[in-house]
Amino acid sequence: MLIACLKLLASFKALGGDFLIQINNLYKSYNNEKILKNINISIKKGEIYGLIGQSGAGKSTLLRCVNGLEKFDSGNISINETSLLSISEMDLRVFRKKIGMIFQDFALLNRRNVMENISLPMECWKYTKSEIKEKTEYLLNLVGLSNKRNSMPSELSGGQKQRVAIARALSLSPEILLCDEATSALDPNTTDSILRLLSDINKELGITVIVVTHEMTVIKNICDRVAVISKGEIIDEDTVENIFLKESAAIDDLVGKKIIAAPENHKIIKLAIRNADINKNFIWELSAINNTKFSVVSANIEQFKDSSFGHIFISVHNDEINSALKYCMSRNIEHTLIDSN
Repeated sequence: MLIACLKLLASFKALGGDFLIQINNLYKSYNNEKILKNINISIKKGEIYGLIGQSGAGKSTLLRCVNGLEKFDSGNISINETSLLSISEMDLRVFRKKIGMIFQDFALLNRRNVMENISLPMECWKYTKSEIKEKTEYLLNLVGLSNKRNSMPSELSGGQKQRVAIARALSLSPEILLCDEATSALDPNTTDSILRLLSDINKELGITVIVVTHEMTVIKNICDRVAVISKGEIIDEDTVENIFLKESAAIDDLVGKKIIAAPENHKIIKLAIRNADINKNFIWELSAINNTKFSVVSANIEQFKDSSFGHIFISVHNDEINSALKYCMSRNIEHTLIDSN
C-alpha cells in the first residue's frame, strides 16, 4: 500500500514542465438535471485561474469534480496527465493530498485551537510530532498568525479564521489550491488582505490556484485568466483584462449592463483603455489636433494587479463621428460605436 501511494504521488511530478489541470468535455447531472455541460478548461502550472458566475451556475460542483469529491457523468479530468478515471477509490485519497481547499465558512473545528486545526491533516497522515511542529510553525508565520497559535476559533475575526483555513489547506504541501467563495463572508479590507496572501503564496510556493467567486473585484485583483460560467456552461474564457474590456454579455449579466444615452444628434464611442494607453494624450489630441468636438460622458479605469484598464465613453456629434472614428483607427485605439438613440 505504501509503495503504491508513493508511486502515485511521484506520478504528479514525474513529467516536469508545466503542471496542467485539463478538463475535457465534462458533463455532470443531479436527478437528470444537467449541472455541468461540455466543460473544457486547461490551467497552467503556477497560474491563478478564476471561475466566475452567478449562484447556481455550477462553479462549486466543478471544483468538487476536480478534487474527486464528485463523480462526473462523462468527459475527463486529468492532473499532470493522470486521469481521474484511472485512479482507484483507494488511490483517490492519496490524490486528494495534492489538492488543498478553502471554503466560505472556514470549516474550522471549534474545539481545537489554531495550531491544532492546522495540524489536523498531518495527524491524519501520521506525520511525526517533530514534522507537525516544524510545518505548523512555518505555516503560522506564512499566514501571519504566529501570535494566535493557542487561540480558539471563537476568538478570531473572519479574516483570521480564513488564514487558519489557508494554513490548514497548505499543511500537506499541495500542488493545487481550490478556493470556493473564500472571501464572500469577509468585508472589503479583509478580502484585500486575503487576496494578497493568496497571491504571495502562489508566488512563493508556486501553487496552482483556482478561485471560484461571484465577486468581480476578486477576479481583477488576483487572477491571470478567467472563465465565465452560466447555467453549467463556459460561455467565455480569456485573460482578465480582455474579459473586462470586451464587456461580454456574460459580464453584463453579472454586473448589470451599463446604459449610456447620447444627446440628440450625437453618438457614443466607447474607448477601451489598457495600461499602455494610460499616459497617452489621444483624448487631448482628438480635440486639439483632430479638431473634433466631444464630451466625456463616463469613464472607469480600474486597477488590475500591476496594470490598469477600463473604458472612456465620449459623446460625438453625428457630423463629426466619421472623423473621430478615423482618428481612433489611426491611433490603434480599441473602440466601439454605440448608437444609443
